[in-house]
Amino acid sequence: MGAPSIALIDYRAGNLTSVRKALAAVGASVFTPEGADELARADGVIVPGVGHFTATAALTRPWVDAIQSVIGGGRPLLGICLGLQWLFEGSSEDAALPGAGFLPGRCHRLTGDPTANPVVKVPHVGWNALERHREAAILNGIPNGAQVYFTHSYAAPLSADTVAATTHGETFASVVQRGLVAGVQFHPEKSGDVGLHILRNFLRMVG
Repeated sequence: MGAPSIALIDYRAGNLTSVRKALAAVGASVFTPEGADELARADGVIVPGVGHFTATAALTRPWVDAIQSVIGGGRPLLGICLGLQWLFEGSSEDAALPGAGFLPGRCHRLTGDPTANPVVKVPHVGWNALERHREAAILNGIPNGAQVYFTHSYAAPLSADTVAATTHGETFASVVQRGLVAGVQFHPEKSGDVGLHILRNFLRMVG
């Protein structure tokens, strides 16, 4: 069997170069689909992204339906950073814009802690720890307390889908998984060996 073919979706929300390089480093064959119909040939799909939730408006209904077909066909989906937030029903960053709705709940702005000294800064930028909540394929072999690299101002709520959480002023879901749908709030492509291990775990979900 050859390298798994991963569709890396480009909806003009960040530079895909580092994600593409990290996927190549773990043995994936990566392509960037021009249209939603091309997802039919993907072994798995990754939705990356940085920036404002409004950028996800480019992921129109044909894309959502095609990704749903991928999942229904037994192929996995991974959302990274803004891509994780898009997996949910929406975000207060653009309250009128729906997310994909693959996971229940809405994302919200990190509040920070006004009683802290010093006050926790938002956006949350830098290395922070993953606190394991439960076992899931996306974090196989990742120890509790592993450090990964974040840069974000909005975050997903804690729920039954939370695999790991991180605290920055408040505790939020930093890794989620429900069946073949997984998401990470941090950037695995910037998280060294831990990040590469997580991308390998995603590839192992293929097939």
